[in-house]
Amino acid sequence: MTTEMETQPDWFKTAVFYEVLVRSFRDSDGDGVGDFKGLTEKLDYLQWLGVDCLWVPPFFTSPLRDGGYDVADYTGVLPEVGTIDDFHEFLDEAHKRDIRVIIDFVMNHTSDQHPWFQESRQNPDGPYGDFYVWSDTDELYQEARIIFVDTESSNWTWDPVRQQYFWHRFYSHQPDLNFDNPRVHEAMLEALSFWLDMGIDGFRLDAVPYLYERPGTNGENLPETHDFLKKVRKYVDDNYPGRVLLAEANQWPADVVDYFGDFESGGDECHMCFHFPVMPRIFMSVRRESRFPISEIMEQTPEIPSGCQWGIFLRNHDELTLEMVTDEDRDYMWGEYAKDPRMKANIGIRRRLAPLLDNDTNQMELFTALLLSLPGSPVLYYGDEIGMGDNIWLGDRDGVRTPMQWTADRNAGFSSVTPGKLHLPVIQDPVFGYQRVNVETELENTSSLLHWTRRMIHVRKNHPAFGLGSFTDLGGSNPSVLSYTREHDGDTVLCVNNLSRFPQPVELDLRRWEGVTPVELLGGTRFPQIGELPYLLTLSGYGFYWFRMPATAQLETVMAP
Repeated sequence: MTTEMETQPDWFKTAVFYEVLVRSFRDSDGDGVGDFKGLTEKLDYLQWLGVDCLWVPPFFTSPLRDGGYDVADYTGVLPEVGTIDDFHEFLDEAHKRDIRVIIDFVMNHTSDQHPWFQESRQNPDGPYGDFYVWSDTDELYQEARIIFVDTESSNWTWDPVRQQYFWHRFYSHQPDLNFDNPRVHEAMLEALSFWLDMGIDGFRLDAVPYLYERPGTNGENLPETHDFLKKVRKYVDDNYPGRVLLAEANQWPADVVDYFGDFESGGDECHMCFHFPVMPRIFMSVRRESRFPISEIMEQTPEIPSGCQWGIFLRNHDELTLEMVTDEDRDYMWGEYAKDPRMKANIGIRRRLAPLLDNDTNQMELFTALLLSLPGSPVLYYGDEIGMGDNIWLGDRDGVRTPMQWTADRNAGFSSVTPGKLHLPVIQDPVFGYQRVNVETELENTSSLLHWTRRMIHVRKNHPAFGLGSFTDLGGSNPSVLSYTREHDGDTVLCVNNLSRFPQPVELDLRRWEGVTPVELLGGTRFPQIGELPYLLTLSGYGFYWFRMPATAQLETVMAP
């Protein structure tokens, strides 16, 4: 790793993340499945785009009944995506390009094919007998909600071999580990060390709120869970400084903030947490043409410890979850964004960004501008930078996990295999089909969504206020316009976003910057000087501005990247 990368312990605060599914990105050996060699081939593209860190979801040995989140070996690599050596080469090549890598780590549960579970069910008195949560009755922990309501009717499943029930918070083929057993703690730390020793830059910790079960509780956010995460954090900090832990805790902001840990110490649990509730409210605000859903959730978001950062996203490999909204808002979102029942999954919507936004480039640009300017480190989902579509006819959540579209050639340039042998079919519809939507075409067209996204990422990199700055909601005269400032160490950026499809005016109280001439960040254009009166701006439908507010009226020339 380069020296510069080693000397930035807070690198994650200003990083742009990119989630990439190995099996769907690039197939190097023509077997129809993406692999690490293929991903390594495409690192130059990711470097050009401007991403700082790749998040790689599970690629471990697995029966693949849940996209790899059903792990059968924490230190093994699925043969179809490559070998440990292939992963090592990918990691080294990413680091050469100053791109960091974090991987998913599924702590809460394993696959029922994991040797630990097989041993546990066959030998209750053996070393793994107590690795999972077993019971003679299925009536314990009734207060815990069922998460996968589409497929599971209970969190308990009967095992005919052991003649007992086992506990699972997700699918019935994913038994939960028993964190009351100290040996499970040791096994987790050993597996984390295996990857950290190889040089990875951190982990996304999957489904962390559910590690423990206690009678009379809903089994989420328990004190014991936080104690274990503190133990993991201390172990990582002591042995692998500079690595990051990112928590997937789909909870309300007041509960999520606990996963950062102790406020006074700057955080002693996870360095980062996903801000789940902000994502559906971006969709809601734009459809309602009202800033209030976003303003309200930002107001409800507590301060976080100084050493921590939010992770924010628009879409990822899962459904667009609607757990953290009211029942009324959920019905509204389903009515607006999931008109076909096939678009729903569990308590959410299984669609990609471009189809959700009716392939409207103006909306996609506005959403991306919000993603890149709201507090937190943005996480892009592979393919969203070119406006890729989805396939609601595929089962489970595979509709948003189809092969990356590189070219208009066979299989979208993803693989040389016979099309019928692809692990998932490429998108072929007339709007989002790979002949029309692909990297090669968008590279050729300098006004494409891809070029625009790259430009925005590079502008963001020039302004530490986006990653490190305070957030101040400016309100304003027009409820359809969301305006806020991001400020850090003399770097002030004013963001103004029109959430309406129609042109809108807005008057902002900017008296604090009286005498300052705002400079638009993308083109370097100077706008009228701010005076005592409300500052008037007009925005096109779904238009937005990013302004730099120089500390004095003395302006230097600004060049777009």
